[in-house]
Amino acid sequence: MQTGITQAPFGQLPDGTPITCFTLTNAHGMVARIIDFGGIVTELHAPDRDGRLADVVLGFDELEPYRGDSPYFGALIGRYGNRIREGRFTLDGETIQLPVNNGRNHLHGGPDGFDRVKWQAEVDGASLRLRYRSADGEMGYPGNLDATVVYTLNDDNELVVRFHAVTDRATPVNLTQHSYFNLAGGGDADGDILGHLLQIDADAFVAIDDGSIPTGELAPVAGTAFDFRSPQAIGARINEDSEQLRNGGGYDHCFALNKPHGKTLTRAARVVEPQSGRVLELWTEEPGVQFYSGNFLDGTLEGKGRSYAHRSGFCLEPQHFPDSPNRLQFPNVILRPGEEYRTESRFRFLVEASSAT
Repeated sequence: MQTGITQAPFGQLPDGTPITCFTLTNAHGMVARIIDFGGIVTELHAPDRDGRLADVVLGFDELEPYRGDSPYFGALIGRYGNRIREGRFTLDGETIQLPVNNGRNHLHGGPDGFDRVKWQAEVDGASLRLRYRSADGEMGYPGNLDATVVYTLNDDNELVVRFHAVTDRATPVNLTQHSYFNLAGGGDADGDILGHLLQIDADAFVAIDDGSIPTGELAPVAGTAFDFRSPQAIGARINEDSEQLRNGGGYDHCFALNKPHGKTLTRAARVVEPQSGRVLELWTEEPGVQFYSGNFLDGTLEGKGRSYAHRSGFCLEPQHFPDSPNRLQFPNVILRPGEEYRTESRFRFLVEASSAT
């Protein structure tokens, strides 16, 4: 078995710029494929309880669909993951206006965010290092931002994602990774993700209005469909008559993680797919995780030989809270000159033995 990193062409941009796919393989045969367009994880092959590998992320076999109307499949998100109300905030007395690309609001860095740019790639041992300079004024953001993302697929079956950024002017920064998972694995039989068992270590979530913008309330999960403190099937309560579920079209909410003060890598979420035995744990230094249940997938997108139907994938996006530039009570997202933005998340793959006796 060949371990390490290999590379191969993955199409080209309209101006002829080549895009490369990097294949990371660990000692157990687990494989991650990542392209230098958007830093997108196009494939992630993880073992089931019998050791069989299958691709557990949604995506495409070629570049062009990622440049089209892709719902951020597998992408790096920046400068700001999630929504900013009306694309507007005040920073040091100046009103900043960003483009709106999600109804009245700014989403995931704008129409040409970090998911739609070519990153400069470098293989560094067992890691893939991606760099991008976001110029002052790009998508309306102030300051030149130098961002680096390092992907590592280690022999503990973890896809490790480390972010770093510096700026020459105060600017909001909230970077995240936006893979859609279905732990049943690829193929026509995997269906939706409603039977996956989800646990999130959060006593509260960020309540949203009908535009998916935070109301400012950190709402207790106790007694609601948002209580995942013990494992629950994703679909068990997703159709309850709840204003918050209506506002999100299902689950599309940031959970405020139960974390000690400071930058500590802790387990935020755990997902089990009972049939395959695959388990995904998210470990992160971030204060929140956006759980999205694939509500807007509708079968019109196709890739890897199948169509992506309603709720056929879920996202766990480690991040700061949405609209934080307008909510001073939320954890700070403003990066200033002389400071360093650093954060790490780990997507850890395990297996669980069958419960059958």
